[in-house]
Amino acid sequence: MPLIASDNTATIALLLLSVGILGWGFYRARDQGKLGILAWLQSVALMTPWLLFFGLFAAGIYLNLVAVLLLLVASTGLYIYLGRQLRQAALDAVLKSRDTAQEKPQTDGFSPPDSQPTSAKETIKTVTSPPGTNEVEIMPVPVEDLKAIQGIFGIDTFFATETIPYQDGVILKGNLRGDPEQVHSRLTASLQARLNDRYRLFLVDNQDEKPVVIILPSTNDPQPTTVSQKILAVVLLLATIATSLETGGLLLGFDFFGSPHRYLEVLPVAAGIWAVLGSGEIARRVVANKYNVGLSWPFFIPTLQIGSFGAIERFESLLPNRKVLFDIAFAGSAAGGIVSLLMLITGLLLSHPGSLFQIPAEYFKGSVLVGALAKVVLGSALQQPIVDVHPLVVIGWLGLVIVALNLMPAGQLDGGRIIQAIYGRKIASRATLATFVVLAIASLVNPLALYWAIVILILQRNLERPSLNELTEPDDARAALGLLALFLMIAALLPLTPALAGRLGIGN
Repeated sequence: MPLIASDNTATIALLLLSVGILGWGFYRARDQGKLGILAWLQSVALMTPWLLFFGLFAAGIYLNLVAVLLLLVASTGLYIYLGRQLRQAALDAVLKSRDTAQEKPQTDGFSPPDSQPTSAKETIKTVTSPPGTNEVEIMPVPVEDLKAIQGIFGIDTFFATETIPYQDGVILKGNLRGDPEQVHSRLTASLQARLNDRYRLFLVDNQDEKPVVIILPSTNDPQPTTVSQKILAVVLLLATIATSLETGGLLLGFDFFGSPHRYLEVLPVAAGIWAVLGSGEIARRVVANKYNVGLSWPFFIPTLQIGSFGAIERFESLLPNRKVLFDIAFAGSAAGGIVSLLMLITGLLLSHPGSLFQIPAEYFKGSVLVGALAKVVLGSALQQPIVDVHPLVVIGWLGLVIVALNLMPAGQLDGGRIIQAIYGRKIASRATLATFVVLAIASLVNPLALYWAIVILILQRNLERPSLNELTEPDDARAALGLLALFLMIAALLPLTPALAGRLGIGN
């Protein structure tokens, strides 16, 4: 089920790309000292088993399942150990910073440390209006509210110097005077104490990559799902159930729509597809509820080829920070991916001559990840023209394709949200464009890529709106997990090269 045509260097290129990503991570981490290096080593520990596995696989050497499991266990143990070291180092750094702060004289270049601005004019320079126009006419925020907003800033949080009208609110330029997460928390609490829940405070980078504060009315918050949208969600769900049953029928060699009385035959395949979709939805909503983030009803995308392309959800509340964006996006794909991998591996282990499905061995060339796992478990059986496999193999493979498609780094897909959370909106926008270009090229050889490119272009091309605190990045452990997910996405969609498949004895 490939999406991308490859030459004889595709697998090697994948490995080089992964090594390059780790090298880039080291370049970013070294400026953060011991904490950065420890976090980077966690990334290495997480990626090494897969790099070693695929590197040996590219050389025609494949490990058995026991060796693969030992690698994963060792990697997990090392990851946990480094995590403990990282937390201890972070605690030591905090204690050292506190000691230094207590010893350092409390001075400030703007005003004495225990003094606060006595008026809004001392804190903020309001943009003057054009000749003949008073300030109220150009400021979308009422004067009383503006004064209350101006009063929340100080020299120990965000030293605001200028106010600029922006949409229904204002932008405040100035100097960030502390940790972004702590500053945002303090400013938000102060704003709510003065104006209740009428405004939202965003801490973001401007075009010059300098921190600014944006204040917008709460009326601009995401709106809940409407009745018509809920009806559409139900219709799409029913259509997805139907297409999943039809996919099961096609895999079994008949048209389910023409023979609906045979529903018991296709139900196991359809149930496997629903398990992948359902596990992702449940995980996503559990994490969202943990952070008090509202999600819309899922809008499933039905297709006859693989049952469904997954689901689209819209955030119905503002996200507090980019960590939350990452956790929600990663949770759904991780749950669906784990379920799919478990079904695939279990199906391979249960496969034997006489199994329900007979698949041409050539099909296993369609995925580096699936082909590698099949070679490890099935061994010489892949040298036969037809391979008997358990139904879980097919269901798990379909699930991996569904998850991998949603992990593509574009727009509001899980992969796009992960990229936006880790690297910010600018990189996410470029990744979306690059993904669309790759899909457009791949559509020349695979109609599935064209279909997915159209879905992204019409429904998912826009990035998520900024979080309330856009400055605080996810930690490097989350970045490592995100990169691992993207790496496995490529491995699931990238086909084996003919030369590599020949050396491994997959197909004729």
